[in-house]
Amino acid sequence: MVDRRSWIRSLYLYLAALFGLVLLSIGGVRLLDMGLRAWIFTEADSERRIYAFQPPMPPPTERLERLTGREDLSEEERAMVRQWLEEYRSWRERSAGIDPVTAERHRTAASSLAMILLGLPLYLYHWRLIRAEARRET
Repeated sequence: MVDRRSWIRSLYLYLAALFGLVLLSIGGVRLLDMGLRAWIFTEADSERRIYAFQPPMPPPTERLERLTGREDLSEEERAMVRQWLEEYRSWRERSAGIDPVTAERHRTAASSLAMILLGLPLYLYHWRLIRAEARRET
């Protein structure tokens, strides 16, 4: 029974260390990839910028503005149309100042750092336990 328990414990320690190492590797590779695209291969994201700033098909805001003066709409419906138009203009103003490539880089950096910050202690802790256990056995 003791041997089986020891074997299961060893398996757990190696799998946890491997998982930590995988997280560390993936986070490091993603961070390196982002850094290379940002500072060395600066044209790698240019296609993404072009598509991000492609002019969308504008909604028929002119027709909606004309709706606010129609007689067959109730006052509540006209207020809803006016509110939608206000929210749409506000959204356009807010989204005009956002660079989608920079936002994507920030998301990548955040998730990569999270993987590294989770994977490094996980790997180091379990690997230290494995080494201590190996020293005790010899």
